[in-house]
Amino acid sequence: MVLYNVTVSVSEESANDWVKYMMDEHIPDVLATGHFRDFRLCNVQGDAQGGVTFAVQYMARSVEAFKTYQKDHAPALQAKHQAKWGSKASGFRTVLPLIAEGHPTPGFDPKDN
Repeated sequence: MVLYNVTVSVSEESANDWVKYMMDEHIPDVLATGHFRDFRLCNVQGDAQGGVTFAVQYMARSVEAFKTYQKDHAPALQAKHQAKWGSKASGFRTVLPLIAEGHPTPGFDPKDN
């Protein structure tokens, strides 16, 4: 599987409206393509260089699904986002092929390893 991460810095005055847009429109549009199983929207903490930074993470159903999304859907969805937000939101994308995922077993203590 592939974790598709989009990190976006949004102007402070637009941050609340951007989150609403993402939750009401953009993320549902991405998920409606059928190529992702879920998403996460995170606020990135740390040294901000102006604005508010977010990470939107989508877990692709497969490598093939992600490639199809990139080819058939991403350009139009990215263009729609750019047309709406312009210079108020700028970002970059990271593709993270998944090595492992899961939950610790009961009694697991990482300090023991």
